Amino acid sequence: MDASFSLGRLFLVTLALISFIQVASAQLQVDIKLKRTLYISYEPILITVSLTNLSGNPLPLSDADGNHWFGFQIETLDGRPIAPRSLGYTNEPLVLQSGQKLSRTVNLTPLFPIGEFGGYRIRAAIYAATLKRYFNSPPLNIEITDGRPIFQKTVGVPEGMPGSGETRNITVLTHRLPNSTQLYVRIENAKGGTVFCTHRLGRLVSYGTPEILLDKKNQIHILQNVAPKAFLYSHIGLNGEVLGRKTYSQIVKRPILRESPDGTIQVIGAQEIDPTAEAAKPPSPSLSDRPVPLPDSATDAPADEKRPKHILSE
Repeated sequence: MDASFSLGRLFLVTLALISFIQVASAQLQVDIKLKRTLYISYEPILITVSLTNLSGNPLPLSDADGNHWFGFQIETLDGRPIAPRSLGYTNEPLVLQSGQKLSRTVNLTPLFPIGEFGGYRIRAAIYAATLKRYFNSPPLNIEITDGRPIFQKTVGVPEGMPGSGETRNITVLTHRLPNSTQLYVRIENAKGGTVFCTHRLGRLVSYGTPEILLDKKNQIHILQNVAPKAFLYSHIGLNGEVLGRKTYSQIVKRPILRESPDGTIQVIGAQEIDPTAEAAKPPSPSLSDRPVPLPDSATDAPADEKRPKHILSE
């Protein structure tokens, strides 16, 4: 009789505890979203955090009690926590009104040392000071890997340019995915180990080898075949600056890069495409013949970049 009564009380206490946790968790809903699950080392990892106030009352969010109200918890897939590069940051306080949803996109790459190859598990962690508790998002997994170098060169930074007298390692990489190959450029300080950029330049057709030239300032110029008769030209500075990006349509033969007498690099054998004019045109029946929009690290990735689930501020 006593044992049955004790078990009954334990069951009721457990139900009450579960109900309390569900109610508390429902006060602030935290979700995260990634456009891809596969990244190469040091490229921008853009994550969107969404907050929804379900408490029924305005919810103030501010740094308090030694806690940052907006942050992340990152660990390797075997449970090793990854500390942020710095804790010396502040978040602007705000008040989330009842029922209001707020989204914020953050680049994790400069915030956490997650350049090593392997899998990582990511959660957003939101601290509500008035409730004295954290609200965490469901975890998402990403995988960090690297591409295959197809061009590597160590060059000096000319006088008069930022970083003059230093040297830079320039690497162009391809990354093979199930249904596409992506092209990247990475620029690093040859001695200090600083990575200035890892830009994803976009798709590279399997039969097209990119053309790569350095100009008299050692800046890199890349012309890649992104679709039948469509080419993308990128001009990248020695500190990772994107100095130019243009799309071209092939005229007759495959276009090439050529250095002019004044030292500038030109695209020969192709016609530049005006993005404004292209946007105004009616849709073409054949997607394969249309120029590919200029990509960047924040654009949606092809579906084949997704990986199975068993792989893991600005």
